[in-house]
Amino acid sequence: MGNAVNDKESQVSYLKNRFNMFMEVLDTIDPESTDVEDIDRLISMLDDLELKYEVFKKDWEKADQEEK
Repeated sequence: MGNAVNDKESQVSYLKNRFNMFMEVLDTIDPESTDVEDIDRLISMLDDLELKYEVFKKDWEKADQEEK
């Protein structure tokens, strides 16, 4: 996933794929054996996803302004 994602469709697809990856990780976690590091990793994944969304959102707002 190291390629640049420039158009809105690709960006939304990227976010969906990352969210699905997060959900897969979440589904594989055993609640009985989960430790603090596992929870920290999940939080980190969500933080990364949110950061990427914010970057894409700025791109979309910029594109909307350029269309006007």
